[in-house]
Amino acid sequence: MLRIGVDVGGTNTDGVLIDVSRLREPTRGVLAHYKSPTTPDVSTGIENAVRRVLEEAALPPSDVSSVSIGTTAFINAVLEADARRLAKVAVIRLCGPYTRQCPPFVDFPKRLRTLTEGHIGYVDGGFEIDGREILPLNEQQIKEQCALIKEKGLVNIVLSGIYSPLDNDGKHEAAARAIIERELGPAVNVVCSRDVGQVGLLERENAAILNASILTFAQRTIRGFQRAIRALKLDCPLFLTQNDGTLTTAAAAARLPIRTFASGPTNSMRGAAFLAGLDDSAGEAKGERRATIVVDVGGTTSDVGVLLPSGFPRQAASFIEVGGVRTNFAMADVQSIALGGGSIVRSVETPKGPRVTVGPESVGHNITRDAKVFGGSALTASDLIVASGRAELGDQTKVADVSAETVELGMQRIQKLLEAIVDKMKTSPEDITVLLVGGGSIVSPDSLVGVGEIIRPPFFGVANAVGAAMAKVAGEVDTIEFLAGRNVHDVIEDIKTKAIAKAIASGADAATTKIVEVINLPVQYVTNEATRIIVKAAGDLAPLSIASLEDSVLASADAEENSEGEKAIEDTTAAAEDVTLVESAIDIDTYKPTILANRTWKLSEVDLEWIAEGCGVLGTGGGGSPYPPFLMARQMLRDGKQIIVEDPDYVPEKAMFFRCSFMGSPSVSSERLQGGDEIPSSARELMKYLGVTDFEGTISEEIGGGNGIQPMIVAAEMGKTVLDCDLMGRAYPNMWQTLPGAYGVKNGLWPCAISDGVGNTLVLPKARNGKAVEDILRLVTTEMGSKSGVSMAPMDRVTCVKYGVPHSVSQAWRIGRAIALCRKHNELKRIPQAILELQNGACLFIGKVVDVKREVRKGFTWGEVTIAPLQDEEEEDASGGAAYTIPVKADDTLVIPFQNENLYAYVASANGEKKIHSTVPDLITVLDSQNGAALGTPDYRYGLRVTVIALAGHPSWTTTPEGLACGGPEAFGYVLTLQSGPSLELTVSALFFRLGEVPFTPIAAYKEPASVIKEYGA
Repeated sequence: MLRIGVDVGGTNTDGVLIDVSRLREPTRGVLAHYKSPTTPDVSTGIENAVRRVLEEAALPPSDVSSVSIGTTAFINAVLEADARRLAKVAVIRLCGPYTRQCPPFVDFPKRLRTLTEGHIGYVDGGFEIDGREILPLNEQQIKEQCALIKEKGLVNIVLSGIYSPLDNDGKHEAAARAIIERELGPAVNVVCSRDVGQVGLLERENAAILNASILTFAQRTIRGFQRAIRALKLDCPLFLTQNDGTLTTAAAAARLPIRTFASGPTNSMRGAAFLAGLDDSAGEAKGERRATIVVDVGGTTSDVGVLLPSGFPRQAASFIEVGGVRTNFAMADVQSIALGGGSIVRSVETPKGPRVTVGPESVGHNITRDAKVFGGSALTASDLIVASGRAELGDQTKVADVSAETVELGMQRIQKLLEAIVDKMKTSPEDITVLLVGGGSIVSPDSLVGVGEIIRPPFFGVANAVGAAMAKVAGEVDTIEFLAGRNVHDVIEDIKTKAIAKAIASGADAATTKIVEVINLPVQYVTNEATRIIVKAAGDLAPLSIASLEDSVLASADAEENSEGEKAIEDTTAAAEDVTLVESAIDIDTYKPTILANRTWKLSEVDLEWIAEGCGVLGTGGGGSPYPPFLMARQMLRDGKQIIVEDPDYVPEKAMFFRCSFMGSPSVSSERLQGGDEIPSSARELMKYLGVTDFEGTISEEIGGGNGIQPMIVAAEMGKTVLDCDLMGRAYPNMWQTLPGAYGVKNGLWPCAISDGVGNTLVLPKARNGKAVEDILRLVTTEMGSKSGVSMAPMDRVTCVKYGVPHSVSQAWRIGRAIALCRKHNELKRIPQAILELQNGACLFIGKVVDVKREVRKGFTWGEVTIAPLQDEEEEDASGGAAYTIPVKADDTLVIPFQNENLYAYVASANGEKKIHSTVPDLITVLDSQNGAALGTPDYRYGLRVTVIALAGHPSWTTTPEGLACGGPEAFGYVLTLQSGPSLELTVSALFFRLGEVPFTPIAAYKEPASVIKEYGA
């Protein structure tokens, strides 16, 4: 019943011994704890900490059932962009002609990219969503890449194949790894992306790159952990804690250290909750329920998260940024800054007077050697605290020469750093309570602006170690299954069995292991019923079930270090030192877009970011993620190309605009990133068919989602302009659901052309009707891998405006800007209001997702999400959420059915009544309450805190029979019928479409978007 938890930080190694049979006692079962300096060889610090807790408790090593270690060492290397611990990485993509417009490292911060980017290569390979090969693996191409990698002296290699998670037979990534190891020898580290993450090529690849970059350092560190355990004659299992607070074996962590990246902060959150008694109902806080911010200050970093009154950390949004790099790991919402007790303090003279900086560099584990109070020469944050008289540490006389001005300015800098990160984590400007833990917490001032109270729980200095000791064991299966001809329940039950077995094999107690999460995510727009299924099981630790801790990765703790890997780190380019760590920031409060003399808008990176954010909101849950297209467009700007937007009011009437977009599954778009020739190929063939030799610019079929950015990429590549207009004003699932299609405009839906960019192009001269266009193109697109570039017949400016939504690009920009301003000023609850100031509508509901149902019908994902109000213990402060603009009772739930996009929203009362508040063609958008970002329907999952808004649709959709027939409820087979009493019930007719007996009622009057060019132009 005895567990040892260890936290290896950049400065100190904390140890704690807990008797799990005494958790109800005031000490929470903590028998002993000790804080030891982290040593260069790691093992000595662990030995000291563990030996001291055993001595203090007077217990022999044989009584210990497990040792669990959590560490921030690996993530510190990334956060600090430390050239001593990061190695350059070679990335080989198995992609055929695809993905080139979104290259590896494309979203890395400048300094981190400089440190890690070693080589990029593209070779044949990769899979389509249905499991077919894009192109067979080409061994000769792999050998050619090996020669280039060897010439550059790189030893850490990432293999990233399109849809590699489908490759259970090892045809591509595993086969390529075998070739590389044969060509370059056993000294190289080859990381296959399918072993690191799941669907989402860029995020999975990013995670694999980070994993490879710290692999040599991580393996060296974990060997040190093992040496320490052996030296203490402990024969119990050794575990490391992972990002989600669960445990993994040392050998597994040595292969995939990235899964431990955020273990330190997560352990701190869980440890703080445990020590504060918030892990059970008996220990819940009394009185007013408010969120608490946990600040864990170590020697190198400060990690900040939000602890809900229930004792559990607030979960992060859909994607996680690690050191500014986007990954798709699920973990607690924790932000880190390079501030700790060992942070180096520097004073420099500037034209405006002396300036003091604190961090990001740190003396880390060398604080007792390098800090001035210990006789060293480095001035650290701890030295400032001692010099100020606020703490007794080391020899105070050794900092007597530090000027009062340096102390004052340094303390002000520390205070500003902490206030900034706490302010960033808050969701409202009101003061909040801070729970301060960690050995470096002495550097925190006694008060912070925006903080009402700072408190420290018992054993606050070893909260990380406590969290590590009390972690659970989990097993997760994340896979894509093809359900055609199979029973989904049988498939899920089989995966549940595998998840439970995986948890038990990892050390979970079979008696307590159970399924804790099941997620079913059908892949949209595919015909083989491909579905992503995620199942997670968890249980209490049963360490005796682990017979052996080691495998070939860590066969000998005393083995020689990988000399080539160590040399690769030592030889990391010194050019990184010339790259500014913090890139120049733009004051968005005063930012103005660039309007040229000819009344055109030259987009900047800031403009692109805001437009992409707005496209997400206008996508109403569909349209695909704008993030990859945004990265591609931004890279074009960085490569010297321009994106120019024209106001339709300043464009000649006869100017022609090519309509372009991508057709297919958003899930495929996150994997098979475009190569760049898909839309141009279709455009060239269509222009040839139509006899068109030139055109003015491009226009989007739909502003919602990723297709809102695609015309900008095509225009930048071809030197054309983009019209501030689109033909939908939102996103819809079908090709015929555009305004030209709704009103039967000549050439509105045909001729058209599609291409997959690998030599297959189809021109459709004519079709029976609009739905036939969808059916034909959808069938061909499925054959093309469920993604194709589409070009529609060009239209002149007059037609674009008459059958389009003018200034929709401007509207997306304004929405993105509003969200960015609310984030900057920590007014997240104001985001719905800020959006509703731009377009009339309503805030329908605020709560959390409690149920998600999905099924595939004819290649489309249908489903519904149910949202319930937050319980008292889930509210982050007593003021509650933003005000609704419709009446809602405490026991009401909001239900949103969707077909890729959100279709309508109704409130269900406890008495069974249902009241519809908004339907298509009005826009229904679900926002992540924690950051204001729009969520796509594939992102809906249990527990997400969300805010639902409805925006007025364009009058061309909402006020005419043609618009309602094409984009209203009847277009999706719905018939609204009035039932007895005041309730409304919805039934589905799959055989015919007709206007329901209840007329469509707009959520509000449409407000014309304001032109950015007119507002900011001279």
